[in-house]
Amino acid sequence: MKKALLAVALTAALANTAHANIRINGFANFIGGMASEDRVVSPTQDPLYGYDDNISFREESLFALQASGDVNDRMSATVQVLARGENDFEVDFEWAYLTYRVTNNMAVSAGRFRLPLFRLSDSLDVGYSHHWISAPQAVYDVPFNDLDGFRIDYSDFAGDWEYKLGAAVGTFENEISAGTIEGDNTYLVSAEVSNDWLSIRSVYGSAKTTFDQPDLNAQITDQLSAVAPGLRDFLLMEEDTARFVGVGVQIDTFDWFVGGEYTDIDIEESYTPKDEAWYVTAGMRFGKWTPSFTYQSFKGDEVKGLDELAALGEPLQTAITPSLMAINGVFAQNYTVTSATVRYDYDSNIALKAEISRYSDDLNDTRDATLSRIAINYVF
Repeated sequence: MKKALLAVALTAALANTAHANIRINGFANFIGGMASEDRVVSPTQDPLYGYDDNISFREESLFALQASGDVNDRMSATVQVLARGENDFEVDFEWAYLTYRVTNNMAVSAGRFRLPLFRLSDSLDVGYSHHWISAPQAVYDVPFNDLDGFRIDYSDFAGDWEYKLGAAVGTFENEISAGTIEGDNTYLVSAEVSNDWLSIRSVYGSAKTTFDQPDLNAQITDQLSAVAPGLRDFLLMEEDTARFVGVGVQIDTFDWFVGGEYTDIDIEESYTPKDEAWYVTAGMRFGKWTPSFTYQSFKGDEVKGLDELAALGEPLQTAITPSLMAINGVFAQNYTVTSATVRYDYDSNIALKAEISRYSDDLNDTRDATLSRIAINYVF
């Protein structure tokens, strides 16, 4: 509701300000894909990124419009509406924020905006700007991409190097795994240096995180409240401190490129495993053609709570261990994805892509699968 009210206010500001120089642009991704049959082993088997052995053009397709305008000499407003195929193309306000240009080097934004977690955060949904069909999900698929709050950006040059410093503070809320995750007192700081061919970026963030999943919370509370309240408090994710660390490197000579990112997400006092994710990607440009390869890895299968469980002694340790392992197993993941992608620049604003990926699950080989996708990305 607050996001919608802010978006309406910003839209009104754009429409009613006499000085506004309104700019409207947009982008779209039309993506079709199908996973191999070897993954679809039962009616309860999760599809791969939403795809099963029937071709689908809904899961990753989207359409977006963005309007921005000058409110006055130093202030501008930006609104982005986006419709995703996975949400039946229901229109949602993705971004809605005001930006105040303090100096030529510093800007302050307030509202709802993309949290600058990654190298490609601001252009994450703009498929045309990437060489792959979608950014590596092992790294980029996190439930807290957008933030309601404030953001400060500073950039300048030191010789041939450009450096960018950023900070953000606010809150986030998102639906995930049949529950709701909230982040209070969220803050993030980032730094990036780059020249003509090299870019290096680092980021650190923290939040007081609460995950409300009724069935899971009820299971923890019902089984542990009477016999092990300390373990219950450890497992429940209620205002627990979450930490995010990320680094990224990109080398791009225009003829060829290679890059990668690494992230580490940990909520120490909870049942969720520590997640370590990374990818490397490389490709070459031959006129309108850009072939590339990407390898990504995700590891998050640590079992938490064993020390707290051991402190209870027997017979509680033996009695509670199966439940603890089951709870940890809900979020445990350990997999790799290898992808080969070909991009063809059909026009100055249209790109055609084809990609084949092999998903290998180290915890359950029945989840292994091959994913084939095609895409049309355009901007206007």
